[in-house]
Amino acid sequence: MLLCTVRDCRLPLHRDARRFVCARGHAFDVARSGYVNLLQPNERRSRHPGDTAEAVAARRRVWSAAAMPPLFVKGNRVLDVGCGDGYWLASIDAPERVGIDISIPAIAAAARRHPDCFWIVANADRFIPYSDATFDLVISITARMNDAEFHRVLRDDGRLLVAVPAPDDLIELRRGPQRDRVPRTIETFASFTLLEHRRVTKKAVVDVGDVLLSSYRGTRPGDARDVTFSLDLLLFAPTPASASA
Repeated sequence: MLLCTVRDCRLPLHRDARRFVCARGHAFDVARSGYVNLLQPNERRSRHPGDTAEAVAARRRVWSAAAMPPLFVKGNRVLDVGCGDGYWLASIDAPERVGIDISIPAIAAAARRHPDCFWIVANADRFIPYSDATFDLVISITARMNDAEFHRVLRDDGRLLVAVPAPDDLIELRRGPQRDRVPRTIETFASFTLLEHRRVTKKAVVDVGDVLLSSYRGTRPGDARDVTFSLDLLLFAPTPASASA
């Protein structure tokens, strides 16, 4: 169930024509493209948080050129946290798919491109606006990591898929030793048990300017070159409270 994000409210939100309303009268309009903005003023650090429209478009071009294989997970109710423009969520075949991102340009692009999913602007670092045990699959692809909230909104038999850049990701554009993010990610998700670790690597010719813009490394005139894309995919299951105590 979708929940109100107004501080100290958290009541269920119900659809009323072109808006969502809770019992206390807090209302959130549905945009023309179909998404709902639940982000509160106190949950943003800037006037325009998250990715810009230019960064969103650049990342879409990069992922499309890289043509990474589809994610190997399935679910009935799927949540993508830090979903961007929906590239990864749209690749999953599921009856219900929800994407959350703090960037309005990203969610607006996702809603236009994938109207069969439900898109929300919210700060998932603070609160995921859904009731407990709503989803059977949560994914976070090089995006947000919130152990407590992911655990709360997942069913006991659900799964969490987290993707982090592998040490050789974008190696052609980096200098110095590369980090292995897997151990730190496993530590971050202390309330989960690791089930599987896969590494997916591909090379593709992409515009370097798009890569830099979409990965927060600044901008410069782009040139097309062969670049390595590599992800460590970590599949977790929620650890029962009695086992983690």
